[in-house]
Amino acid sequence: MAPGARQERLALDADGTLRIAVRARAVEGQANRAVCAALAGWLGVPPSAVALVRGAASRLKVVQIVGISADELAARLRELAISQRGASDE
Repeated sequence: MAPGARQERLALDADGTLRIAVRARAVEGQANRAVCAALAGWLGVPPSAVALVRGAASRLKVVQIVGISADELAARLRELAISQRGASDE
């Protein structure tokens, strides 16, 4: 996770690591809340479906997303990463 970014972005590394940049600063949990909200918006799930499980004070986060299958989640994340990569090339 990268707080304080110019724009919210999502990238998927070759090893499957999801990288998220959010505009919120890492102050009093603002960036953590922004990550959860961004994921919910990108994935089309309610904000209550995304919860930070581990890593509140770390750049490495573990989140839980309910209401979507693992296969559907992986497919949506791949599509999002590809679409955002294409948008940055323009």
